[in-house]
Amino acid sequence: MTLGRLVLAWLPVAAWFAIAGWVAHRLIGGGASPPPGAATFAWTAIEALVTTLIASLWFDSLGHGGWWLLFGLFGVLAAGLTARPAFIALVISITRYIAAGAILSWRLG
Repeated sequence: MTLGRLVLAWLPVAAWFAIAGWVAHRLIGGGASPPPGAATFAWTAIEALVTTLIASLWFDSLGHGGWWLLFGLFGVLAAGLTARPAFIALVISITRYIAAGAILSWRLG
């Protein structure tokens, strides 16, 4: 796996997480949300980087099938980090990660 290939896989996932996070914040926050700050974008970039590195391990060594289950479980774990999330937050988190897995399957698979 080359660094260039990882970066080209990471960029669309980081963009997806930023867009999906903003939309989810608007939906959960009732439509009145302040614009995200630099810390939010930094956390999103790190989250996308870790997800990309895990996907790289999955697609390059462990397999290609079942990626949707793997990333769905990551979504459950990520939602669980926010102290008993509401049902809609759980669904949004799972959807974010499954979509990120689809992007990474396309870029790395």
